[in-house]
Amino acid sequence: MIVMSIRTDKPGAELGIYDDQKQLAYDEWEAHRRLAETINKKIEEILNLLSISLKDVQGVVVYEGPGSFTGLRIGFSVANALAYGLKIPIVAAGGSEWINKGIKNLLAGQSDKIALPKYGAPPHITEPRK
Repeated sequence: MIVMSIRTDKPGAELGIYDDQKQLAYDEWEAHRRLAETINKKIEEILNLLSISLKDVQGVVVYEGPGSFTGLRIGFSVANALAYGLKIPIVAAGGSEWINKGIKNLLAGQSDKIALPKYGAPPHITEPRK
């Protein structure tokens, strides 16, 4: 199973491509405030490096957090859009072994359908003006 991993909870974003548990390619870059502009380019680059297309991806694992509110929202938007558009399973996983845990869940036939982030704390939302 060809799996894409996405982690966007901190200024350094990460993408990986795996064939089951075997890492085929991995990229980490300083995305910080440019994550929304760079993530799709990085996905294209990593796929081109392996001479595969999005159609070859069979599952998505995304780091669930906790972490940056905006970073997680961008990463989850991209991951969920890929899973929905390609009609493939998606799982969110956390901890230091999040990739291995996520791939094992995918291989076991699990899917979150829509993956949701765990921010680690409630968002700080400004009260509306009255």
